[in-house]
Amino acid sequence: MPGHIAIPKLGMAMIDATVVKWQVPEGGHASRGEVVVTIETEKTNWDVEAQDSGWLHILVPEDETVPVGRVIGLLAETESELAALQAKGTPVIMTTTPEPEDAPAAEPAPAAGTGKAGQPTGRGAVRVSPAARKIAEEHGVDLSTINPTGPDGRIVREDVERAIASRQAAAPAATPPVPVPATGETIEGKRVAATIPLKGMRRAIAEHMHRSLQVAAQLTYIGEADMSGTVALRKKLLAQEASLGFHATYTDLIIMAAAGALRDVPILNSSIVGDEVKVWDDVNIGVAVALDQGIEGGLIVPVVRNVDQKPIRQVSRELAALIEKARAGRLLPDDVSGGTFTVTNLATVGAGWFVGTPIINQPQSAIVAIGPVSDRPVAVDGQVVIRPVMPYSLTYDHRVVDGAPAARFAARFAELLSEPALMLV
Repeated sequence: MPGHIAIPKLGMAMIDATVVKWQVPEGGHASRGEVVVTIETEKTNWDVEAQDSGWLHILVPEDETVPVGRVIGLLAETESELAALQAKGTPVIMTTTPEPEDAPAAEPAPAAGTGKAGQPTGRGAVRVSPAARKIAEEHGVDLSTINPTGPDGRIVREDVERAIASRQAAAPAATPPVPVPATGETIEGKRVAATIPLKGMRRAIAEHMHRSLQVAAQLTYIGEADMSGTVALRKKLLAQEASLGFHATYTDLIIMAAAGALRDVPILNSSIVGDEVKVWDDVNIGVAVALDQGIEGGLIVPVVRNVDQKPIRQVSRELAALIEKARAGRLLPDDVSGGTFTVTNLATVGAGWFVGTPIINQPQSAIVAIGPVSDRPVAVDGQVVIRPVMPYSLTYDHRVVDGAPAARFAARFAELLSEPALMLV
């Protein structure tokens, strides 16, 4: 009886995964506990280990996306059993029943008066299956333009696929793709140093960023914050690091300030769901983490939940653990889902004052990018003094957030960084 390799369910929000790379080739031998395949879901990679020893027969090739519970490989006990499995082809085998397409999508906790998991309620609500929503997001399809045919007026996968097919049929014929040259070749007089496949995380980032710009009216507010109070507080926390039991970073204090500002200006802690704006009660802040400093790059956004309800010690410890998991490639889908606002810290890779326009992490409504803290001359009470100053860029979705609340958020964010004792109360 052969063993099997299946797509594990790594979190409540996970419904499928993509086979990124088979670490053991077809017909190769895998030992119990050995990493056999790497899968990807929601921009997280996960190494799947063999639960049994045996010769591998691959059922699902690389770059194919399949649901949770799908058996993607079999482990034969003997080489003769392997040959028999290979002769049978590649059957579809499930270890669990796939989640129904009309199952409720996982969303941040709703504000008072909204439906379960932030789903729209009342007249005009749009109900969408998880599979349909995912396809619509990937292809930039406006769900409000689709005629639902699913149960209880729900938009299902087939509805979105018909809309995509209709759009493609109306579009002019696409230009044939230009062949990608190998390293060392020349194209249009330019030598190729490296060729990076647009797949896996790189493709997920590209599609996510492009879709965000397609669906949101993004505007960026740029300012700077006097960090004198934050710098002083961090020095005190570092001096008591051993007794406090955590290592305070600027990012810890910055996300605390963001959480405080979101409590005061909650419209920035919101998302468009169907034809409604949901203002979230939970303040779940995602922190962008760079995974690779090489040419391929890589970025992932783990989420610290309910930041506004936790002391800085707990926030710091949780963020440090998430960053460690991210760089070790051990984040789970639940670690990167449910965010309501994002902070991206560019201070570790840049220097001096900067102007940036960060792209919103959909389906959120705002993101703030921060630069390095540096000493700059500023005017205080008519005198020019030297203060530690941090530039920031706040991008918000103008479909949801008007200029005035964006400015109030920025002012409160800067105030809390200037007087951080206010956000620690």
